[in-house]
Amino acid sequence: MKYFYNIFVLWILLITLDKCQGLGVNWGTRASHPLPPDIVVKLLKENGFNKVKLFEADPGVLKALGRSGVQVMVGIPNDLLAPLSASVRAAEQWVQQNVSSFISKNGVDIRYVAVGNEPFLKDYKDTFLNTTYPALQNVQAALIKAGLGRQVKVTIPINADVYQTDTGVPSGGNFRSDIHGLMMNIIKFLSDNGGPLTINIYPFLSLYADPHFPIDFAFFSGTSSPVVDGSISYTNVFEANYDTLVWALEKNGFGSLPIIVGEIGWPTDGDSNANIEYAKKFNQGLLDRISRGIGTPKRPTPPDIYLFGLVDEDTKSIQPGNFERHWGVFYYDGAIKYQLNLGNKQSLKAAKGVRYLARKWCVMAPDANVMDPNLPDSINYACSYADCTSLGYGSSCGGLDVKSNASYAFNMYYQTMNQQKGSCERFHNLSVITTIDPSPSSSNFGRSSSNCRFEIMIDVGRHETRVNPGTSSATKIKHFSLVLLVLVFMLHY
Repeated sequence: MKYFYNIFVLWILLITLDKCQGLGVNWGTRASHPLPPDIVVKLLKENGFNKVKLFEADPGVLKALGRSGVQVMVGIPNDLLAPLSASVRAAEQWVQQNVSSFISKNGVDIRYVAVGNEPFLKDYKDTFLNTTYPALQNVQAALIKAGLGRQVKVTIPINADVYQTDTGVPSGGNFRSDIHGLMMNIIKFLSDNGGPLTINIYPFLSLYADPHFPIDFAFFSGTSSPVVDGSISYTNVFEANYDTLVWALEKNGFGSLPIIVGEIGWPTDGDSNANIEYAKKFNQGLLDRISRGIGTPKRPTPPDIYLFGLVDEDTKSIQPGNFERHWGVFYYDGAIKYQLNLGNKQSLKAAKGVRYLARKWCVMAPDANVMDPNLPDSINYACSYADCTSLGYGSSCGGLDVKSNASYAFNMYYQTMNQQKGSCERFHNLSVITTIDPSPSSSNFGRSSSNCRFEIMIDVGRHETRVNPGTSSATKIKHFSLVLLVLVFMLHY
């Protein structure tokens, strides 16, 4: 009897460890030419991302995630907080349409509903202050009524600006005085219902906001000027920030509340500090922590972490900065920006099966004059309808000359318009179509232009309808390994 009991315990342990392993990532869809959802799901699975966070309940995305083995956190946008807070019935309808139906009909493994996204940001000027908590309560009630109260947990992704420290060290952490009471109500509600608190931490933004911020403190390789808090020396801003939240929770009686890191990453363009070198350094350091099971001084067990983000989004708001469209580990088309070691001798794999528009570009005509008075307006027109954030100072295409700068703008417009007939003829006879890739080479341009790409967009009309991704070969091999380990154990005993 003890023999079989030991086998059973080992089996449960292996299965539990298997489910706890893996990476989380944010899948944003603010793109003019999004990758087909079935290709994205394959991209997730082939790169070991077994948890995904969505910002809205997109039906095509959720259907593609059905029976994929990927755990899902589905988000509710901030503009839905008001109607959901005003009516339990509205919350019940939302849960039925966006959670229950996809679980029952499509086999989507929805684990969390994220109510709002950073609703208490100071920049929002209290817009969602009175609607977030009631919406949270109503969505929880709707999940319970749908019989999903234990299976699906509610959470609220918050920005790190909801807490602060008056002493300059993590142990001084507490929640902002203006929302302290509200945060206590939310945290108690989450605690009572088994829900985690989700926090978004961005070391890049600390560097972006303060030119005097010690750059080595943003990464995980150590610093010459650690933050000393009693017996603890903090060598990176992530640990210091995370533990400030832990201290805030402890001071208010919720020291054991689960925490999820909902967003963390580093952009690759749109600012002088947003580059491939820094992004690789940061994300590799983060992945190394995850693979080694490193937590923080206050919580040695690492939390669930969702990288931000999976792919670039060329229609995302750039109000915070041009870098907002360049957070992806992959380019917009699933191509690899930089290589990462994912552990177990695994590296990033690019998306497969992507179909593109014709191999042609719209550029400034060879005989066009850069002093033409129509050129500035033509560039402004192109960039009003397409993403030109890579042209900014310190960005990947920031070192282009005037003619190449105009060519980049014209081409982005041309590609965004799906290379439609006439779309390269809108620039006062200053442009022409070419079949020669105009992307600059590092030998002809400075460092800031060595990664400048003149894109060809995805042909969103040529992709086939979704086929269920099924179980990947990597997943099958992993499950076979578990069975093999159990058999070895049986033979040994």
